Amino acid sequence: MSDRAVQDQLIRALADAPYRASPEWRERALADPERVERYARFLARHFYYERIVHFFKYSRALARVTGRRPEAVLKGTGFEALLPTAVLGSRETAKAVARLVVSHVGDSAARIPYITALLEYEAAMMVVESGPRVWRETGKGERGKGDAPETVEGTELLDLAYDLPEVLPRLLQPWTEVPQCPAQATKLLIARSKHGRVAVARTTEAVASVVHLADGRKTLEDIAREAGLRPAELEATLQGLVELGAVRFATGS
Repeated sequence: MSDRAVQDQLIRALADAPYRASPEWRERALADPERVERYARFLARHFYYERIVHFFKYSRALARVTGRRPEAVLKGTGFEALLPTAVLGSRETAKAVARLVVSHVGDSAARIPYITALLEYEAAMMVVESGPRVWRETGKGERGKGDAPETVEGTELLDLAYDLPEVLPRLLQPWTEVPQCPAQATKLLIARSKHGRVAVARTTEAVASVVHLADGRKTLEDIAREAGLRPAELEATLQGLVELGAVRFATGS
């Protein structure tokens, strides 16, 4: 085995707890198991600390009212129990960590009307950011007449009872009283580009229906008919969704 192959195996073992516990890894005897485990757990806490602080920054700004700092879950028994199955950067582990944070912060006695919507939004951001990246371009991104659009795995549509975009900037500014958020139904689309950029956009029922209908099999004519959109409207909608990373075409891109 080459030095590069050994390095790749070690990196995988540090990031992937099930692999680290597998006979395939243990039989290689490339490193002391206890030292690898300790360092892997250190990396996991650091990795998810950075993500929690970033994606739950609004809940963190409310910690002086809720008494719950999101990153505190990293020192709890729930996160400790998660470590034997954790795969750093995976969507499943991101979901599990986000659930811990939502439970921890949401259990606060503080009366913030929109806290549930806020936590749902922050958890979705963290989950959408997770998953494998595309590090190399393949093809020119062209599409032919018969290509069918499909929703990218991990794309999230949120139906919230509060207009969160109105309050989010104010939460990160100096305040003495908790900023209020309009109680208004709001639909948000959260998507990630091929290279990991997460974007959020307000959306409509028509756009949401396109996201639901884009399954890689329905034609543009099918989607336009079922969504009640004219061809030009569908084309413009798809262009915006592709730019966000929410939709791609089944062939070509």
